[in-house]
Amino acid sequence: MNRTRRFRSTPESVAGARRFAAEVLAGIPSDVLDMVQLMVSELATNCVRHARAAFELTVAHAGREVRIEVTDDAGGQPELRSPGPSDPTGRGLQIVGLFSDAWGVEHRSDDSTTVWFTVAAGVSSVTGCR
Repeated sequence: MNRTRRFRSTPESVAGARRFAAEVLAGIPSDVLDMVQLMVSELATNCVRHARAAFELTVAHAGREVRIEVTDDAGGQPELRSPGPSDPTGRGLQIVGLFSDAWGVEHRSDDSTTVWFTVAAGVSSVTGCR
C-alpha cells in the first residue's frame, strides 16, 4: 500500500501529516505507530520551519516494512545538527536516525528534496533500540 498527500506550509499541517500517517498505518503495533508519527512530525516541522515550503508525505506499507518520504520543493540541504542541552530545536534528524532502521536524503533533478526513513512494522520495540 502506498499513499501520498500534499500539505501546505503551515503549522497545522504537521498535525495533519501525523493523522494521515496514522490513518494509512492503522493496524501496525501502537508503539511503532507512535515512533512513526513522531518522526513524521519532525520532518514535517522541518519543511514548515526551515524549508518554508509545502510538502508531500508518502506512506508506503509493504509486508513488514514502513517507508515514509517527506518531499519539499525548496531545494535545500537538510542539516544534521548537534544541539546543546539548552537548545530548544535542532534534534529532528537525530530523532529520525535514532528511531528508524534506515534513513537518508535524496535530491532530485526538479530541485526537490526528499528525506525518507524505514521501520519494521511487524516488530514492536518500546525503547526504540534496535
